[in-house]
Amino acid sequence: MIMGKYLDPRADLTFKKIFGEHKHLVISLLNAMLPLKEDEQVESIEYWPAEKVPDRMQAEKDSIVDVCCKDNKKREFIVEMQMTWTDSFKKRVLLNASKAYVAQSKKGDDYELLQPVYALNFVNENFMDDVDDYYHYFHLVHDKYTNQVIDGLHLIFVELKKFKPQTFSEKKMQVLWLRFLTEINDETREVPAELLENAEVSEALEIVERAAFDDGEMRAYDKFWDNVSIQKTLDNARKREIEAAKRKADKAIAEAKAEAEEAKEKMLNAARKMKAKGYAVEDIAEITGLTAEEIEGV
Repeated sequence: MIMGKYLDPRADLTFKKIFGEHKHLVISLLNAMLPLKEDEQVESIEYWPAEKVPDRMQAEKDSIVDVCCKDNKKREFIVEMQMTWTDSFKKRVLLNASKAYVAQSKKGDDYELLQPVYALNFVNENFMDDVDDYYHYFHLVHDKYTNQVIDGLHLIFVELKKFKPQTFSEKKMQVLWLRFLTEINDETREVPAELLENAEVSEALEIVERAAFDDGEMRAYDKFWDNVSIQKTLDNARKREIEAAKRKADKAIAEAKAEAEEAKEKMLNAARKMKAKGYAVEDIAEITGLTAEEIEGV
C-alpha cells in the first residue's frame, strides 16, 4: 500500500481523461466488461467525432458521462457513467444505441455491412432491486431457442453499488476495473496493491491524481458533483411527487370501490325485500339495475 490523494474516476472530467484520451485504456475496459468471445476482442479504436456524440439535455449533461468510439471491425461502442437513475434511462440507452446502428447505413449499402453497437452503462445507483447480480446483459435472442440471436444491439448495465471485490468473475480485469471505479474517490489515501500491480489500472490511478489537475479543472470537477447532487435532489423530489400522486389515486379508487360496493349492497337489500313482497324478477331488475342472476341469488 502507498499513500496518495485522488479524484473520483466517475466524474465527467476524470472519466473522460482516462477513457476518452487513452485508447489502450478504453480498449482494456471494453474487453473486460463486454460479453465478447476470445476472437471478438477489441484490438484498436477511434473516438467518434464530436458532432456524432449524442446530444444531451442539460439535466443529462449534469449526470451522464460518455465516451464513444468504434473499432477496426467498425463495431460501435458507447460507454456511459450514469450517476443518477430514472426509469426512462434504459429507453434512452436503447434509443441512442439504435441511432448509432441506423447511422451506419448509407443509401444503397448492403445491410450485411451493418456492425453491432455495444452500449456499456455503469450505473451508480441500484435499479434492479429484486436481483443480486450487478451485471445485466440485454440483446435480441429467441425466447425459446436461446442459441438463435439477432446480432445488432447489445445493452450492458453494471450496477456499481452491487459489485463487491469478492464477487465471482472469470475476468480478472473486470474485477480490477470495477474496483478502480468503486474504491477510488476523493477520500482515498491508500491504494490496494492489486490495483497498483496492474499496469493499466496503475496508469489510470496516475491520471486521477489530484496534483495533475489545474485550478480550472478542479472547479469543473467540483461543479460536476454539485450538479449531480442537485439532480439527485430533483429526482428524489419528483419521485416523492409521483408516489404521493399514486397514493392519492389509490385512495380515490379504494373510496370509489367502497361506495360502489355500498350502493350495490343497498340494491341487493332492496331486491331482497321486493322478492319477499312478490315482485316479479323483471320488475326488480328494472328498478334496481341488478341482473336476473343477482336477484335470484339474494
